Amino acid sequence: MAGKYVISRTSNGKYHFVLKASNGEVILSSQTYASLDSARNGVESVRRFGVDDARFERANSSRGEPFFRLKANNGQTIGSSEMYSSQSACDNGIDSVRRHAADAELEEQLGA
Repeated sequence: MAGKYVISRTSNGKYHFVLKASNGEVILSSQTYASLDSARNGVESVRRFGVDDARFERANSSRGEPFFRLKANNGQTIGSSEMYSSQSACDNGIDSVRRHAADAELEEQLGA
């Protein structure tokens, strides 16, 4: 099974997407978008920038937990990871995004 982008509608009527690895685990979560087209553009940004290690900003939470952000050319955050237990686990998450970003299929789960 390949990776998959899933766009969904939030409770306030906006849109959000996640990138899931081939095992179904969420490896990247987006910001919320006002429109479906903007969310689709966000997916395309991950496809373009998610293969480049230089686009990943590695950071630590206030509790010292490693995580990453994927950045666009303008420095805006396209998506963020979960908090990891170690830097090596965080690096594995980045590698997973890099492997799945370009070729993952897109699924829209927009409800009724």
